[in-house]
Amino acid sequence: MSDAAQHKSVTRFASDEGRAAYTQLIAFMAQNDFGDQGRLPAERELVDLLGVTRRALRKALALAESEGRIWRHVGKGTFLGQRPAEPDLDSLRLVSPRDVLHARLTIEPTLAREAALNASAADLAELRNCLQSCRAATSWRKYENWDNLLHSAVAGATQNRVLVRLFNELNTIRRTVVWTRVRSETDAPPVDHHSFAEHDAIVAAIGRRDPLGAETMMRQHLEHVARKLLSPS
Repeated sequence: MSDAAQHKSVTRFASDEGRAAYTQLIAFMAQNDFGDQGRLPAERELVDLLGVTRRALRKALALAESEGRIWRHVGKGTFLGQRPAEPDLDSLRLVSPRDVLHARLTIEPTLAREAALNASAADLAELRNCLQSCRAATSWRKYENWDNLLHSAVAGATQNRVLVRLFNELNTIRRTVVWTRVRSETDAPPVDHHSFAEHDAIVAAIGRRDPLGAETMMRQHLEHVARKLLSPS
């Protein structure tokens, strides 16, 4: 094998190794509760937990950080979500759940429409994985993690970094708001949980390249969520 061919082979291996580690990392993040701070285990522990090399893990972390899924603080660790801006705590205290839901209804149907136009095969595979994982969730916490990853994957499927950044900013705000919600007494979503079929319809429309359908299904889903969260208990 020539030097150039060998270099190409090694580069491809490293890329595949990093992508595999990234897939394992995303699943691990969705399936575990990292507490209020959302801090992941240290790299040396993640290597053992995921069964990957340190090099592959670092590639996976770098990719996850570039997509706004995690952020790292030297000396403190790795945290879920996008690196927070310096928060304006006074203004955030004035944000209501109704404001957040209205913002989601304004932005996310458009993201679904753009996803239908631009999603790659890898994006569609990730969306379908999120659907399956939502249904398989054994707790509300795990379901909510996968639900968040699903909506994030829709944003990522737009292939537009500005739109992804807008979604991440909105998601950061959403997580600062105190939500009062009425839950069923089940430990996990029931098999007929309304979001399952609604998520299926959104992803199906994206998969068949139906921008109007994807936009409509996302709007209907978020309207249903708003009614559930804002209706008097």
